[in-house]
Amino acid sequence: MTKIESRSYKQGRPQFTMATDRSTPGKPDAGDLRRRAEEGLQQQMHVPVSERSEVEVRKLVHELQVHQVELELQNEALSTAQAKLEAALARSTELYDAAPVGYFTLNRTGDIVLANLAGARLLDTERDCLTGVRFAALLQDDSREALTTLLQRVFESGAPQSCEVILAFTPRRIIQMEATLSADGNECRAAVLDITARRDAEAALRENEARLQLAARVFSHVREGIFIADARGTIIEVNDTFTHITGFTRDESIGQSAFFRDTERQAQELQGAIWRALHESGTWCGERWSRRKDGDVCPETLTISAVRDASGQVTNYVALFSDISSQKAHQQQLEHVAHYDPLTNLPNRVLLADRLHHAMAQTQRRDKALAVAYLDLDGFKLVNDTYGHNVGDDLLVAVTEHMKEALREGDTLARMGGDEFVAVLVDLESAEDCKPVLERLLQAAASPVIAAGVALQVSASIGATIFPSDRCDADHLIRHADQSMYFAKQTGKNRYHIYDVEFEAAVRSLHENIEDIRLGFEREQFVLHYQPKVDMCSGKVVGAEALIRWQHPTRGLLLPAAFLHVIENHPFSIELGEWVIQTALVQLRNWRAAGLDLPVSVNIAALHLQQSNFAARLAHVLSGHKDLCPGRLEIEILENCALDDMVQVSESMHACRALGVTFSLDDFGMGYSSLTYLKRLPADLLKIDKSFVREMVNDPDDLSIVSGVIGLAKAFRRQVLAEGVETIAQGTMLLSLGCSLAQGYCIARPMPASEFTYWVARWQPDEAWAARVPADAGSR
Repeated sequence: MTKIESRSYKQGRPQFTMATDRSTPGKPDAGDLRRRAEEGLQQQMHVPVSERSEVEVRKLVHELQVHQVELELQNEALSTAQAKLEAALARSTELYDAAPVGYFTLNRTGDIVLANLAGARLLDTERDCLTGVRFAALLQDDSREALTTLLQRVFESGAPQSCEVILAFTPRRIIQMEATLSADGNECRAAVLDITARRDAEAALRENEARLQLAARVFSHVREGIFIADARGTIIEVNDTFTHITGFTRDESIGQSAFFRDTERQAQELQGAIWRALHESGTWCGERWSRRKDGDVCPETLTISAVRDASGQVTNYVALFSDISSQKAHQQQLEHVAHYDPLTNLPNRVLLADRLHHAMAQTQRRDKALAVAYLDLDGFKLVNDTYGHNVGDDLLVAVTEHMKEALREGDTLARMGGDEFVAVLVDLESAEDCKPVLERLLQAAASPVIAAGVALQVSASIGATIFPSDRCDADHLIRHADQSMYFAKQTGKNRYHIYDVEFEAAVRSLHENIEDIRLGFEREQFVLHYQPKVDMCSGKVVGAEALIRWQHPTRGLLLPAAFLHVIENHPFSIELGEWVIQTALVQLRNWRAAGLDLPVSVNIAALHLQQSNFAARLAHVLSGHKDLCPGRLEIEILENCALDDMVQVSESMHACRALGVTFSLDDFGMGYSSLTYLKRLPADLLKIDKSFVREMVNDPDDLSIVSGVIGLAKAFRRQVLAEGVETIAQGTMLLSLGCSLAQGYCIARPMPASEFTYWVARWQPDEAWAARVPADAGSR
């Protein structure tokens, strides 16, 4: 506001000056100033202008003009000052808007009153749209409380406050707010800075530090030895495990070559290979021998890798290694187990094959001969059965030592398994040269042995073949020697037999027959026929016996007697027996699906049953037929089969019974078993041999045998079944003796599975049988 202040008078006339209140805004014009001046003058002089003289008026006008000029100058100065003020304000506004930091003015409720351009950009919103917006609405839920606390403290204390909050935007952004109270106390000024990058960098730094700490812990505690080398291959750091494995301390290792522990025998060659691999692929991995500080040499696995910088230049090498001494020792043990018999410590089949191949090659180069001798101990099974396996093992070890002493230097003695051995006799000038060695082997095998305080003595049967007279590979040499050994055993035992052409022809014929059978098996020419088993009294069909047949393409349907004897005691009989079991189980399932649920019996060869893994293989087969009750499978074995190896057969039978499978003794009465053997064999049923049933009506002796077998079955609580019932009279007599179970041509011949169900549905027992009651129902 412009004020007119009174001053001193000169020459009786008042003089006036214009004082300006610099705090009053605005710019008054000249007319307004004149009017206000006249009014002021009149108030001071109380003399109208019209009463003044002309001179006074002119002086007064002049004075007013001077004042007018003065006022104009003052107005010009004010305009200049105002322009400067507006320019300064514009500069301040420009700086405010252009500032890299967001500035916001907030009221007490947190609403935005004013925002600069940086703040608007920070919030991705037009500045005009921000006015009146509550700042908390722009934040994540968990950050709003922090803003509320900030505003409360600023308005209450007046002191600057700060906090960090997160905007409710994607991607996440973190901002830092520095708030101060305005001069009037009704608003606060907030400087806002986006610190997302800084916080992310700090988090990344913390993560890197954590990784470095983890790497340091791993470096210190890992079980592998670690060393780091520079680009020249000089060690610059090692871990604690390095020292533990090598014995060299950190100070002793730093500055050394990365390969300072290499042994002389591999240093140059291996180091060259490692450097080539590192240059070509950047890594090398393998095994090496390294020296410890104490001088010991140990095997290690080493992995070394090159570390490169951003330009691809190698800066360091990092190596990890482990001491594999214990693994190597274990490997040697495994190799020994894989190549040597654990009982006798003799070479086994695998090592024998390797040595035999080597000996054959050497024999040809030297133009000499070698002999392969296959040896089997006579009477060893009797020792095992009588005194037990421990004594048998002691006997084997002692006999082995005697036979090793009988051989020459350079010869090989190997154990094939059980009581069978093979000797390779090298550097023979002729076939005759092997005979003295064979004689010594016979004498060694027959030497008396004391085992567990028992004096024992066995003998040996030896078969031998001479190479290169017998021109074949190593496997066939062993096979020919094995065949000769069987010939020696069959001709009296405790002797040797050398393979010859005559023997070869006989064996070849046998092998050809076996191959014919095997070929028929591969072409699926074998089938099973089924013969019913019935209760003659009740007429019930109680089971069926599976009987193998060969549908020969030229000879027609062959019965077992035409071919089974050829493969007796041959490994193929095992394969054929397993096929019979599998096929019978499949047929059981098919009959059951058709509504016929009967047990089926199968015949098992002696060699098959005597296998130590018979029960395990049977369990495997049964596992594929879990829907069938194992009790529906019955295994028929010959009485003589059990007598050959009572211990093994008994163990197998008990193991199979544990699976649920049942047993019957076939052709009972044809062998020479004692009552003790009958007691030890867990057979559920005795089958009276058909030779006794056939003649019992007319032959009192056969009748006595049949009656005796039935009595034995009753005494040992076994069931009994008569085979070969071919007449009604035979069946009637069996019923009178207390045997109601039977099978034979009088009941039904063996038939294909497709006809069996039809026969069961229509079979009726003879009236003579149905009218009788067995003498003892317990024999069923």
